[in-house]
Amino acid sequence: MQAFDVNNIFSLSGNPASFTDQCLTTFHFQYANNRVYNEWCHLLGIDPGTIKTFKDIPALPISFFKSHKVTTTQFEPDTIFESSGTTQTQTSRHLVRDVFLYKRSFLQAFNLFYGDVKDWCILGLLPSYLERQHSSLVLMVDELIKLSGHPASGFYLNDHTKLSQTLQQLESDQQKTLLIGVTFGLLDFAADFPQQLEHTIVMETGGMKGRRKELTRAEVHQQLTEGLGVDKIHSEYGMTELLSQAYSKGDGRFLCPPWMKILIRDEEDPLSIKETGRGLLQVIDLANCYSSSFIATEDVGMVYEDGSFEVWGRLDSSDVRGCSLLVV
Repeated sequence: MQAFDVNNIFSLSGNPASFTDQCLTTFHFQYANNRVYNEWCHLLGIDPGTIKTFKDIPALPISFFKSHKVTTTQFEPDTIFESSGTTQTQTSRHLVRDVFLYKRSFLQAFNLFYGDVKDWCILGLLPSYLERQHSSLVLMVDELIKLSGHPASGFYLNDHTKLSQTLQQLESDQQKTLLIGVTFGLLDFAADFPQQLEHTIVMETGGMKGRRKELTRAEVHQQLTEGLGVDKIHSEYGMTELLSQAYSKGDGRFLCPPWMKILIRDEEDPLSIKETGRGLLQVIDLANCYSSSFIATEDVGMVYEDGSFEVWGRLDSSDVRGCSLLVV
């Protein structure tokens, strides 16, 4: 079994039975074609025949992406995503069979949450990330910039003066604008060029990397709302090891596209999985069909009854990652 029909994934529309069926199909595909995942299931004593719901499906620890080639089927990767990490930590490597899958995933999700990208001007403020050749975030923002087609769309790196002038012109034109940036870059910009934005959404992607004193998400959002004159700060939850993102339109509550879901596992009993409550976040990302769609992260948070979730930080014992979200 070497092929997989991804159209079934992206046609999901929130029906619980269809989601469960697709999870089970994906599980059996990865169990049969992913050596690392298969060995992990054997170590856990998993009998594939006993897997009946998505909560039964074992998740691969995210740390395996640092030490193993996590691939479903054998292939020459189209691209490789790497986490930024630090000089003291080993980076994660995600071997991507088909980068079109990633583009399809983030474009369909963007359209779901924000509408047609052609209606937007996309401004990227991603210092340090642009210097990396294998950043999934840079690839995503670059593609959104190109597809927007707006002449002012682009990366602005450290040129805060030009970015401010561009924003003022876009505001004057009443142009729908998305300013998406790494947290420390947005904080620096808001401090240097405070302004009142009315037609711009500000979206932070996490990432402090020791650039500033650690701040809670609430403190970051307060500084950004005050500095940039917006009511809410939007956020993106994604990572090197995934091919999908969740989005928050304010207050740190994230929503997933229909092919993605967050579960909760108990810190003391990692095999105890719940659909709601607080604990360690476990991600189902069905778009990640040629890698691992079931990943146990080191993020701590809470999942609510409506499926939305919060991210509170990382488990104390886990490695510090370059894209880490802020601890409350």
